[in-house]
Amino acid sequence: MTLEQTIKQLPHAAGIYQYFDKNGQLLYIGKAKNLSNRVKSYFNFTPKLKANSTLSSRITKMIEQTVSMNYIVVKNEHDALILENSLIKQLNPKYNILLRDDKTYPYIYIDYTQSYPRVEITRKIIKSSDIKYFGPFSVGAREILNSIYEICKLVQKKGSLKSKKICLYYQIGKCLAPCEKNIPHAIYQKEIDLAVSLIQNKKQLIKKLQEKMEFYAEDLRFEEAMELRERIQKISRSEIKSEIDFASDENYDIFAIKNSKNRAVVVRIFMRSGKIISSSHDFIQLNEGYDNDETYERVLLDFYKDEKPPIIAPILLASNFENMEIVATYLSKIFEKKAQLLHPQRGGKKHLVELALLNADELLKKDKTDESLQLLDDIKELFTLQRLPKRVECFDNSHMAGVATVGAMIVYEDKKFDKKSYRTYHLEAKDEYAQMRETLTRRVESFSKNSPPDLWVIDGGSTLLKLAIEIVNANGVFVDVIAISKEKIDAKSHRAKGKAHDIIHTQNESFNLKPSDKRLQWVQNLRDEAHRSAISFHKKTKLKLDKESKLLSLKGISNAKIKKLLNHFGTFTSLKSLSIEEISSVLNTKDANIIKKIYK
Repeated sequence: MTLEQTIKQLPHAAGIYQYFDKNGQLLYIGKAKNLSNRVKSYFNFTPKLKANSTLSSRITKMIEQTVSMNYIVVKNEHDALILENSLIKQLNPKYNILLRDDKTYPYIYIDYTQSYPRVEITRKIIKSSDIKYFGPFSVGAREILNSIYEICKLVQKKGSLKSKKICLYYQIGKCLAPCEKNIPHAIYQKEIDLAVSLIQNKKQLIKKLQEKMEFYAEDLRFEEAMELRERIQKISRSEIKSEIDFASDENYDIFAIKNSKNRAVVVRIFMRSGKIISSSHDFIQLNEGYDNDETYERVLLDFYKDEKPPIIAPILLASNFENMEIVATYLSKIFEKKAQLLHPQRGGKKHLVELALLNADELLKKDKTDESLQLLDDIKELFTLQRLPKRVECFDNSHMAGVATVGAMIVYEDKKFDKKSYRTYHLEAKDEYAQMRETLTRRVESFSKNSPPDLWVIDGGSTLLKLAIEIVNANGVFVDVIAISKEKIDAKSHRAKGKAHDIIHTQNESFNLKPSDKRLQWVQNLRDEAHRSAISFHKKTKLKLDKESKLLSLKGISNAKIKKLLNHFGTFTSLKSLSIEEISSVLNTKDANIIKKIYK
């Protein structure tokens, strides 16, 4: 069926649609209340099928590349919104905007149902009408909490009241000791009131910390003074200075987005009780131009996700966007009350939006002077990448004679290795090709939870590159792929330090760059970190296997039998869950019984 025939047969129902190019590459995912009307609005049908002349240059370019489409019908527009957002995160289409901000911001809370309440941190709502929340805090929540316990004489540890004995915290003047002393609740409440005022007023909190820091410095307690200085810096980092004073207890979540040619920045500001308590920002890579409507939609869906926030505030936006009503309806279901999405035109609320836009402008100015972006531009151009490689995943495998076989994935973003996003895998495959297939397949299977990067770097030659490209294409995911292999001299890999002539492989070409080339060094740095991670995990795994092998050997199971078991079942972990009958299929029944006794 041709593209035109598919379009003309679309149902008048809610759903999502997907556009593909001549190579079957996914270009775009969209949603519609009425699939037929929405998709037809992209096209003119006479004298032949082509892009509608009213479309933006970005969408026109996309439609000109589209040769086929798929669609999925859903019950309503709300379901279409959820499915669209999920698929974009999972498949990372070329023309959609993908946000990588998957953080959830912490809140500080006080549970007033407790006889002597404490100050705690949470990222999820706790069902109780007697809990008071403060936040969200983009950075510094833990530092604020630690500072509260430094200044206020509260119960320091959860279990302190159960012991019913005065502890060290009372002796050093950090607790009133309600565990043993009969402290009137009114006196303890004064400490809670002080804690609340310090959480709500960072200037007051920082002033008290500075006084303590100066005291420690004068008392020659320099380490403690240094610790407080670092804490003050972190608490101050998320604060946007503002002269706006709402002489009331109003709460607002403020979102503003500005863009340059290649990047957009989203600024979030959180006002609580008439004061700005924290802010955050993230850059968004624009691969095929900027779309204001889609960007605002993605930002709100990603921030609020599908969980009711502890504090629900009106949402102030620097711009209206096309699906504002749909998003508001969706958020209302999450909030369990009507969500207010406002684009203020006057007054204090407009000044808040202007403040967010001003900060977005400043961030974009700084971004233009970032030299590392020029290197990424050069890499994109040389290797003919379709996206600027802002987030990169690099893969390597490691084993010793087929034992303790593991895979490793490292992640590089914003000029540094994102070690929290590293992943390691225990592998069952025996040869290098199958091991890489297993590693990459397991990564692809996790795309629904952890969105694809801009670029994959494979430690290997053109054969493994082709494998990676096949896996990406088979799953309909939009990811650039390159590989790096060592130079071969006399059929042996050559790795002279400082003189490494590694080869970069792309889908259409291989590059022999000089060892001094910054672009080669950038890829080598990623490969070396992936190799280090794989080797490190392999050593840990091998050490654990050696301990298990020694245990079995002591019980009369020979090394030859142990190797036979591992070759068949893969790992000791899987061995522990097997039945005697399953183990007997590889060894004899006597050995199977010994093994089950060890691992019972």
